[in-house]
Amino acid sequence: MKQTLFNQGWLTWQETDAFSMVWNIPAGAKPVTLPHDAMLEQPAHAESPNGGNTGYRDGGVYVYCKRFHVPVEWREKTILLRFEGSYCNTFVYLNGQLAADHPNGYTGFTVSLNGFLQYGHENELRVFVRDAASSSRWYSGGGLYRDVYLLTGPLTHIAQDGVWTVTESLDQEYAVLRVETEAVNRSHLTCDCTLETALINPEGRQIACAQVPLSLAANGRVKVPQRFTVSHPSPWSAETPALYTCQSRLVNAEGECDTAETTFGIRSLSVDARRGLRINGKSVKLLGGCIHHDHGLLGAAGYEQAEERRIRRLKEAGFNAVRISHHPASPALLRACDRTGMYVINEAFDLWTRAKTSLDYSAHFTDRALSDLEAMVRVARSHPCVILYSIGNEIPECATGAGVRLSAELTATIRAMDATRPITAGINGIFISGDAMDQILGDILAGKDAGQKEGNVNVFMTIMDQHLNEMVVHPAVTERLDRACAFLDVAGYNYMAARYRMDAQRCPNRVMLGSETYPPEFAANWAEIQKLPQVIGDFNWAAWDYIGEAGVGIPAYHAGEGGFGAKFPCQLAYVGDFDITGFRRPASYFRQIAAGLRSAPYIAVQNPHHYGQPLIKTPWVISDATHSWTWPGCEGTPAVIEVYSNAEAVELFLNGESLGVCRPRECVARFETTYRPGMLRAIARCGERICGEDVVQTAGPVAAVRLLTESDAPAGSLIWIDVMLIDSEGRWNDAEDRVLTITKKGGAELLAFGSANPRAGTYPSGITETYKGRAQIILRRTDDPCTIIVTASNGENATLTI
Repeated sequence: MKQTLFNQGWLTWQETDAFSMVWNIPAGAKPVTLPHDAMLEQPAHAESPNGGNTGYRDGGVYVYCKRFHVPVEWREKTILLRFEGSYCNTFVYLNGQLAADHPNGYTGFTVSLNGFLQYGHENELRVFVRDAASSSRWYSGGGLYRDVYLLTGPLTHIAQDGVWTVTESLDQEYAVLRVETEAVNRSHLTCDCTLETALINPEGRQIACAQVPLSLAANGRVKVPQRFTVSHPSPWSAETPALYTCQSRLVNAEGECDTAETTFGIRSLSVDARRGLRINGKSVKLLGGCIHHDHGLLGAAGYEQAEERRIRRLKEAGFNAVRISHHPASPALLRACDRTGMYVINEAFDLWTRAKTSLDYSAHFTDRALSDLEAMVRVARSHPCVILYSIGNEIPECATGAGVRLSAELTATIRAMDATRPITAGINGIFISGDAMDQILGDILAGKDAGQKEGNVNVFMTIMDQHLNEMVVHPAVTERLDRACAFLDVAGYNYMAARYRMDAQRCPNRVMLGSETYPPEFAANWAEIQKLPQVIGDFNWAAWDYIGEAGVGIPAYHAGEGGFGAKFPCQLAYVGDFDITGFRRPASYFRQIAAGLRSAPYIAVQNPHHYGQPLIKTPWVISDATHSWTWPGCEGTPAVIEVYSNAEAVELFLNGESLGVCRPRECVARFETTYRPGMLRAIARCGERICGEDVVQTAGPVAAVRLLTESDAPAGSLIWIDVMLIDSEGRWNDAEDRVLTITKKGGAELLAFGSANPRAGTYPSGITETYKGRAQIILRRTDDPCTIIVTASNGENATLTI
């Protein structure tokens, strides 16, 4: 079918009366081009009923309206509307009639328009998106935040997402492929036609073709299997993301009925407890990270260019896999992972029947779960990047009798549609403990301060931080874990690395995965994973910072400023190897070094302004260290320096003077000195050989603002511009900040202007403050030239013409 972006020409407004069904367009309706995140346009505020879950941003009832002319000739065609994601509780009305409803905020859905169209007239489409308060544990965004497509085709056509290619066997000489094509006949007459299928290799050359005669029953559909043998295949993997194309045509006596073009990869996949995960016959360990769906300053708006930018940067930092947390991936993200070469765990749900927030998807799970699961698999199965399906994240009831039966039903649904990929779930040993928690705590804290068991959630999380490894190996957890794993191919362990070796011996046929892990423990976890073939990888929380779950990764020194007790204005989680602007943080270098992917050391300096003060931090925080030696006002103050390295020894120099030699422990060497401006230099040694070095220098006072367009951004309509405060020598000064005002002259649309500050927001506005001397501008390109002028509060300014 012909697929046309339907993103332009929309009006939107926020409905204040939930009972109103008046079909007028209010005077305040705003023109928008999709994708559009309506939640981001409302400022965060301390009284938001969503609290820190969504970064103190409210939900609402968002209305979208679009009018379009429908030709008379469409009467004999199939007309569909495809929504790739709408958050959430979406109701689609065409000409005043309800055409579809869809409560899930992450699965795409297709609406048949034929029964509601007025042919030869202007038609009105209205979409109500009821993003209720307390529907999400993280920043969901709101509205039509992904692409919308209009699909037009004949009565006899190839189904949407109806072509699926499976690699049945693969070696260096041949690959045997099965291509399954779903054809649909909406006519009241039988249709005789021919299915023509051609395979195109990555170089654009046709390598195979076949024809199958069909007789499609009236109002019927059929799945047509075809098998092909391909000589000298180019297998798809993270290292070699070779993509083929399947071209499908339906032809009848009158000519061509319909066409479809589907991208696929030739790859084999297997997993077992002796050889672990194998892709194309080669063993692979997954160096993975968990990601949410928002794009920082863009909010939840799902631009394909932004998806590819993120995946490229994660891959450059050493990741070879991502876990989509905790919902199905967008088609745009999967396409980016296919092209870039990134393995994906595609996750269906964050909850089943037990609510995690008061108005979440649990209310719809019983009625909609299987259809949403099928929607996820139907989109994902054609993407070679998807290597595992996850049926849920930290499901509290997954080890109960009813939960085990649900697990059986969910896994059977997936296997009926796609038996080529293993199935996992992110299991949290504490969450499944249920009524055994008192017993577990009693056994662990026996003889210790019993008063620790009393208190609020912060006290409980402190106990978890101190005793988690003891808790997750408790026999009560073991009993429940075995039930939770009954129908899984791979047991996903959330924060249960302490069980790896024990379960490798206890359950020799169990394949395990660190589906969610703490960043500070990566070096120890990764070393253990290398020794155990049945543990196939590690997915840290998180690979990229995100809005919501406010404060869980903010290191702080006063109550309320960070950690589990963080309060407004905290809006970001502030965890992640990358901040929300795509800038690498120290944790990323630590992980890259611990994984053996970087030989040079990396310097990170703990904030000397707080030397000796107790640091409030959660288990996701390594420290408050940054890659800086610019600390004005700290002259003469003690400073602690962390050097990340996997070398045998590290020597640190300050202004040419050695501060000593240290052997790294779990890839961290620590030094203490007195802060003096100048140059820090770390040298890593392997025996007598220097295997790398790192340098940081003190920057002078801010002298200018620098604007620099990202040269490595994927091609497309979006433009990322980095804003940086620099000294007279051009060095970045991360110790000073400025309030910035932006002036735009010309055609480009300003989508976002902000920073990575976890305590700031209002990204669509024209004013922001730098954070650690940095900010970011995001534009949507038009054909007209654009000049950007950024003026700082102290008078510094910069101009850039696009």
